[in-house]
Amino acid sequence: MLEEVERWLARRSWSVADRPLERILAAKRGTKVSVVLPALNEEATVGAIVSVIRRELMTDAVPLVDELVVIDSGSTDRTAEVAAAAGARVVARDAILPRIPAVPGKGEVLWRSLMATSGDVVCFVDADLRDFSADFVLGIVGPLLTDPDVDFVKAMYDRPLGDAPGQGGRVTELVARPLLNLHWPQLAGFVQPLGGEYAARRSLLERLPFPVGYGVELGLLVDALHTVGLDALAQVDVGVRKHRHQDGQALGRMAAAIYRTAQLRLSRGHLVRPRLTQFERSGEGGFAPRTYAVDTEERPPMAEIAEYARRRVA
Repeated sequence: MLEEVERWLARRSWSVADRPLERILAAKRGTKVSVVLPALNEEATVGAIVSVIRRELMTDAVPLVDELVVIDSGSTDRTAEVAAAAGARVVARDAILPRIPAVPGKGEVLWRSLMATSGDVVCFVDADLRDFSADFVLGIVGPLLTDPDVDFVKAMYDRPLGDAPGQGGRVTELVARPLLNLHWPQLAGFVQPLGGEYAARRSLLERLPFPVGYGVELGLLVDALHTVGLDALAQVDVGVRKHRHQDGQALGRMAAAIYRTAQLRLSRGHLVRPRLTQFERSGEGGFAPRTYAVDTEERPPMAEIAEYARRRVA
């Protein structure tokens, strides 16, 4: 590990307990905090997450979060209804920037959320978390309110896989961590580089391109490093993250998108064939190939979008 990273770990890696709630609230002053939950068919978990945030972080006694928005990216279940009933403002992905046709992908939703929110600090939380704790928000928002030199904060945590502690995050260990260590060694200190819980200043996010799919977390982290430098990045230990795990083939598609995101940043070149073929056992006893497109599209920095620029002027 680089000596620079060792120093960074000592200076920019914290626990949620390092910043008491009273200190964070005192530092908040006029800073507006938005929490965004990107959601697609998450009726089983989204309501509980919204309820915890409203009950513990959006009260007269604890006015930490000013805006709680669920961006529904076309759910076919009761995600929108459950989220609204729990107290979130629900916005349909396709209703944001309707001039630009939406494409599938988590990064697309996060990018559009900048247009649908107004916080100076924007905090992203995945909508499939179980046993959700308000510490996920408190931990990653805290450094942005108390330390003006910090611009981007990732959550770190244990990720159990079933009953096996620490065995989640398979794509992180097999793809993302090797890529970062080999090509961006300054980022080797991040425990959960692909984690979906992170917060940043709007002034940074609006300057970054957003990969539309699974590569969004790696892309934002790498681009934030190049935009503001390592010392403006941080991570906070918030405990344990439990969520729905995907099957191996879905992870393969995720890995391909992440590799594509890295490759684009390394060379700004083009893949010869941005496709991934996987195999599934067919009903006839053999293996059937299934080919999927790898996410290759990216959204430009939001600051370059005319509607967003007009809103800022207004």
